[in-house]
Amino acid sequence: MATQNKTLLIVEDDPGLQSQLRWAFDGFEVVTADNRADALNQIRRFEPPVVTLDLGLPPDADGASEGLATLEQILQLAPDTRVIIVTGNDDRENAVKAIGLGAYDFYQKPIDPEILGLIVKRAYHVYELEEENRKLNRSKTTTPLSGLVAASPQMLKVCRTIERVAPTDVTTLLLGESGTGKEVLARALHEMGDRTAHRFIAINCAAIPESLLESELFGHEKGSFTGANKQTIGKIECAHKGTLFLDEVGDLPMPLQAKLLRFLQERIIERIGGREEIPVDVRVVCATHRELTTLIKEGSFREDLYYRISEITIRIPPLREREGDVQLVARAILASYINERRKGAPIKGFSTDAIAAMENYQWPGNVRELENRVRRAAIMAEGALITAEDLELTDTGEPPLPLNLRQVREEAERNAINRALALYNGNVSKTAEILGVSRPTLYDMMNRYGIK
Repeated sequence: MATQNKTLLIVEDDPGLQSQLRWAFDGFEVVTADNRADALNQIRRFEPPVVTLDLGLPPDADGASEGLATLEQILQLAPDTRVIIVTGNDDRENAVKAIGLGAYDFYQKPIDPEILGLIVKRAYHVYELEEENRKLNRSKTTTPLSGLVAASPQMLKVCRTIERVAPTDVTTLLLGESGTGKEVLARALHEMGDRTAHRFIAINCAAIPESLLESELFGHEKGSFTGANKQTIGKIECAHKGTLFLDEVGDLPMPLQAKLLRFLQERIIERIGGREEIPVDVRVVCATHRELTTLIKEGSFREDLYYRISEITIRIPPLREREGDVQLVARAILASYINERRKGAPIKGFSTDAIAAMENYQWPGNVRELENRVRRAAIMAEGALITAEDLELTDTGEPPLPLNLRQVREEAERNAINRALALYNGNVSKTAEILGVSRPTLYDMMNRYGIK
């Protein structure tokens, strides 16, 4: 159960006490820092499970403001780190405040290395137990793609691509309409890669005002602009060692595109108002519903940035193009809703007219729209089956069919097989029975159309 990283960071500005503590902890690899900047650099470099932190750090050596600010930033960078506050006898109030900010424990001076050593060992043991628990929770998840419900050939191809790309650190661009599940796939890239033990940080570039977006991404120094009352770490820096997901990157303003391009090329950032170059090790995944090549021609997106973020491009098909997925996803959404919100509800499934209406509808909002309609229908339905009227899909027309007869027949057969398999949860015997063919014939047709 023991982890490999048995590192202890001591943040103390008194050289004598720092030296005394360095030799007091047997069995630990001890690293030290005497100010906030050095402490954060050591956190990034060594990722220590346990930190002892003196609140009285320069430039506020007689107060606690610098130590408390250091505590907040340590927990921003490494939320699982156990921080032990070391404070004077007359500073119990700030020690309690530090506990409220997320510190693990506090110890009052004068220091007895033996007692402090016991506290450090206990903190490390708690860290080990929590890390083991996190590993167990991750192992209970059947697959990082378990949040994605799909059986269509189009989506299975996407899933295979995700599985191949995930172990690499290549910058990936996810293209697809709104509601197709781009963030689900971005999280799958993170969970199936080598950075799963670290943070997945997502930011929607279209949801934050342009005036605030640069600060959100890169952070800022205290006093760098009106209202900047303290130093703030940006999303990029918070994602160090993990994955940064930039959703709706096509809406990124041109000035920020240049700054993002520099970061992607050099993997170094500068906070707003700062001059320090901060190296960041992070995997970048981008997504957009917009056609970036068109934006490039219009002059609203940088071509060099496009090539930098699209080392691998994965196109996610809209729901209307996923053969047999509408029924499958709708049933999964309904089952999840009943289990979470309405246990024991009388609703058993969808009526025939509801299934036909869902299949004929074009789903401009994709999976997100389907989820909203199914959840609303589950609330409003009066009978055991959700109807087309409950889904508010009563006025739907048949999509136009191609004129080539062979193509019509093949598409009809493929769609019928996919729908029947979805209806009977992949049971081949029941599917063959409802289609009026034998099992061997059905297997032959499934092989012919690439249906698994």
